[in-house]
Amino acid sequence: MDRKKELKQQYKMMKPTMGIFTIRSKSSDKCYLEATPNLTGAINGAKFKLEAGVHVNRELQKDWNEHGEEGFTIEILETLEADGDESKNDYMEELKILQMLWEEKMAAAGIELYNIKR
Repeated sequence: MDRKKELKQQYKMMKPTMGIFTIRSKSSDKCYLEATPNLTGAINGAKFKLEAGVHVNRELQKDWNEHGEEGFTIEILETLEADGDESKNDYMEELKILQMLWEEKMAAAGIELYNIKR
């Protein structure tokens, strides 16, 4: 029973991996970017929404409906490490900056992005 409590405590202390990922169309090379405090959850959520036909980015959803999952790649572009301050649990500002930096990198490389909604 002690082991179960210990594992539960360890789970509560785990922090999900933060960062930015892209969903890239293989046919047009167009990208959707999303910075998130939980990469695994956001990627799984985006795939689920796209498969269900309810993703908020209508242009991405249209292309996904046309080409299917095999027409896209999903890639983690960069992870964001917690800064070591245990009291800090909100990294949204850092994630917004990370997203802006990647949007600029993509634009400089001539890569078109799906409509960005802020």
